[in-house]
Amino acid sequence: MSTKTTPSAALSPAAARLLLVCVVVLWGANWPVMKVGLQSMPPVWFAAARMTLGALSLFAMLAVLGRLKLPTRRDLPVVFTVGGLQMAVFLVLINSGLQYVGAGRSAILAYTTPLWVTPGAMLLLGEGMNRRKLLGLVLGLCGVAALFNPLGFDWTSRDALVGNALLLAAALVGSIPILHVRAHKWDSSPLQLAPWQMVLAAVPLAVLSWSTEDWSAIRWSDELGVILAYNGPLATAFCFWATVSVTRALPAVTSSLSLLAVPVAGVLASAVFLDEPLTPTLIGGLALILGGTVLVNLADLRRERAARAQGAEKAPENTGTMID
Repeated sequence: MSTKTTPSAALSPAAARLLLVCVVVLWGANWPVMKVGLQSMPPVWFAAARMTLGALSLFAMLAVLGRLKLPTRRDLPVVFTVGGLQMAVFLVLINSGLQYVGAGRSAILAYTTPLWVTPGAMLLLGEGMNRRKLLGLVLGLCGVAALFNPLGFDWTSRDALVGNALLLAAALVGSIPILHVRAHKWDSSPLQLAPWQMVLAAVPLAVLSWSTEDWSAIRWSDELGVILAYNGPLATAFCFWATVSVTRALPAVTSSLSLLAVPVAGVLASAVFLDEPLTPTLIGGLALILGGTVLVNLADLRRERAARAQGAEKAPENTGTMID
């Protein structure tokens, strides 16, 4: 079996920018969509259904494109890491936290993942800490602290504490596969590995749901069908393909920083569709976290450009796509 990644034509810059807007809108709107879906389906089963539908959609797309292939032995570790942690554990924690926390706030906390990557990269990958990255980390942590200030957070509510803890745990867990992806030497592209990672996530999620959740409590309806169709083929399969395509067609700084608009879209969509209030605490925390994440991303992009200039191996297409 060949270990070369099959090339495909890159999008034009105009088409890539349009696709990027679609990703931001679809992923941002998915936070209130998931919140509504969890009222009809248990969190683990919801995650399993999303991964199953996403995998089937990507398998079909890659088969049509002639790019479907089995993971190579060298790619198997990253299949297990991303599938097990970023697609299984991350989604279970997100879905569980969403049962207790507003969709907009959940989107903000989930997008603290790049902040937790920074100290991990220093400890595990030997990456240095420059002033820009340090300032970004401090700003981001100040944003997290702002979200939990006593004037804007009910410390006496057990549900609030549990839900927010689950979301922060999801962000921490999501940072681990990103670190692995950074260090991985690729045979296949991330897009070719994605459906296998989703299958790896779907199987244990289905088993866990079967053993711990009451499937008779699922309220099947046309609305739930639309929500699952949105989450699987659209928010998972299409958005993953679109993000990979965008990162190949646009400068890294454009795609990386533009995707930070997803939590902003999530907050706005939650306010519009779920009537969640736009409080000063929420807006202030969001601004600080986004500011910190922008600085961290800029520092990482500068490091990657320097590595490429020195002839380092470039990871194909995408190196840290989240599943929202």
